[in-house]
Parts: sequence; structure tokens; C-alpha cells
Amino acid sequence: MSRHRTAEPAPPPGAGTAPDLPDAAPPDLYGRQRGDRYLRFLSRFSSLYLPVVTRPGRPRQAPPRTAPPELLVAERRTVAEDVVSLRLTAPDGAALPRWQPGAHIDLLLPSGRRRQYSLCGDPADRSAYRIAVRRIPGGGGGSAEVHETLRTGSRITVAGPRNAFPFAAEPAVLLIAGGIGITPVLPMAREAARSGLDWRLVHCGRTRSSLPFGEELRALADRHPGRVEIRTDDTDGVPDAAALLGRAAAGAAVYCCGPAPMLDAVRAAFGASGAAALHFERFTAAPVTGGRPFELALRRSGTVLSVPADRTALDVLRDRDPATAYSCRQGFCGVCTVRVTAGTVEHRDGRLTEREKAAGLMRVCVSRAPEGERLELDL
Repeated sequence: MSRHRTAEPAPPPGAGTAPDLPDAAPPDLYGRQRGDRYLRFLSRFSSLYLPVVTRPGRPRQAPPRTAPPELLVAERRTVAEDVVSLRLTAPDGAALPRWQPGAHIDLLLPSGRRRQYSLCGDPADRSAYRIAVRRIPGGGGGSAEVHETLRTGSRITVAGPRNAFPFAAEPAVLLIAGGIGITPVLPMAREAARSGLDWRLVHCGRTRSSLPFGEELRALADRHPGRVEIRTDDTDGVPDAAALLGRAAAGAAVYCCGPAPMLDAVRAAFGASGAAALHFERFTAAPVTGGRPFELALRRSGTVLSVPADRTALDVLRDRDPATAYSCRQGFCGVCTVRVTAGTVEHRDGRLTEREKAAGLMRVCVSRAPEGERLELDL
């Protein structure tokens, strides 16, 4: 699944995940009108830790192990209408870095496009990564490029894995997937089954032939009767979000990945459900809403960058340096937090505390500056 991955998830997680953002971030990761102590802790930790580990002159630590920079397409299969799955291995056959359900990798395509796709294989299988890409006519071109250029034997530059949609393995979980949104959710279902959780999976789509991994899902359903449900619009009608949430056990956590209308409906119906937590990831990052052009000045290099009205500061920073740290692209995780040394920030994350804002912290994946102003970043 493709995203700008992202957890409301830029991909998938070819069309599938990588998050479309709401006009404003929800008050907490779970969609509840309540404080999230864990994320407040992460936010506070990142505000103290990141400036220390990135200060000039500090010895650089070895980065976490990621996949080799180039992987081999060991197998290509058609798994649904307009959906191909790719099995990627290290050229030398070495074991790949570990990953957890919800993780994704970036593909750096020959055209220069960078696209994120959910890992949808088995985390226990370190011999290969598997992704699935739905071809999107009239999309941004990434899915078409994957379908047209990546064949068995091709080599592809990758980055990651990273996880912006982590599976917390709560005792009771409801997994809801729409179409290609099954890619991050399928490993979650397998993990839930292995861990003995009280779980259910509902996979929704237009038709049976449009849903990827039908054979695997049927096998999972045979092993775990009553746990897997497949619904299609042509036989069951368009699903009702409240009815889907009604399948959750009292106090369950809900994990949902799919097209924007599905996620919007689930979020709207969630408050009236008996579930306790909502985790979600959208296919792609939404266009910037109400943006105005502004500038970034990088203090250490003196570089000045222009941020157009329809792009984020993170987009522009990554154009200059693809290694710029980020994860959720929604203002939740705090990985992209930087310190602003001059200028007025228009905060859009809904996570930073007033004290952190006063200290000059900014989450560049969503926050901006007023029109025509310049922010000086400690970069």
C-alpha cells in the first residue's frame, strides 16, 4: 500500500497506504477528546532528546539498521485486478532487517519518484519483504511506474523499513481494511492470531476480484473460524461504519486502513461505539489546506528555501536532503521536530505543548508560517 506514509499513513502505507490528512489533527491518536499521556511523553522526550543528539560537534551514532540500499525483485505476482505483489530480497541473499506489522519501505523509482508501500508479508520471514501495489489511473505516476518497469530480476533502491502505523497488540482488536488497505492489516491479523488475542478482521471492497490476497484470507478464515469477514459492495452493499464498529468487542482497539471516505466514516462513528482506541492510516497525504507561501532559512548553512502554498516544509526539506527524518507526516510522532530560532510558527500539529512551542519547537510535516514570512531553523 502506498502512502506518504504515513498513521492516518504517507502509503501505504501503488495506491494503497504511504496517510490524507484532515484539516486539523484529531485531539489524540485514538480520535478521542482526551489527553494521550503516552504521546505527550514521546513529544516531551523528543523535544529534549533530539536537540542533544543533533547538536553540532556531537559524535554521530550508528543509525538503526535498515534494508540494503538496493533490493532484487525475486518474484512478481498479480494478486487482484490491477494489483501486483513484489517479493524483494537482498542481492546476496542476506537476512533483511526486522520489521513489525504496520511498517513500510520507500521505493526510489528510476524516474526519481519516491513512494511508500506497506510490508504485507510475514515479519518472521527475514529472507524477503513483500509489498503490493494497485495501479491508479490518473494518479501521481508511481503505481504505473511500478507496474510497467519492475519485473522479476529488476533491482530497486529502497529506504527503511519504518513504522508510522504500529500494532500495539491490545487484548481485543478489530481490524478494518478497505481494498488495498489490507496490506498493513494482514500482518496485524497474523500477529493477533499468533498472540492469542481476541481479534476480528473485516475486509471491504467493490468486488471479490478487486480484493488482493483473497486466497490467503480464506486460508486464515479456515484456520480461525468466525474471525475473518469479507464484504463486497456488489453483494453486501456499501458498508456502514457504525455497523462495522459494532463488530468490536467492548473496550477493543480498532485498526483501520483504507480510502478516505471509509476512514472519515469510521472516525465519525467511533465516538458512539464501544471501542476504546482508534488507530488509522490513510493512503496518501492530503493536499495542504489553507496554506500560504513562506520561506525557510537554514541557520547553519545559510540556505534559504521557498515553501509553496500547496507543499509542506518537510516536503521542501526532503527535496534538499532526502535523509531528513520523518515518519507519520501528520504531526503525531514528533520525529520531524526541529527548533525554530526566528520567525512566527503557525502550529498545526495539535501535539506540542505551549511550553514546547515557546521553546521554539516545530513539527515541519504539518506546521507552517504566515504568508510571506521566514522561519529560521536550527539546521
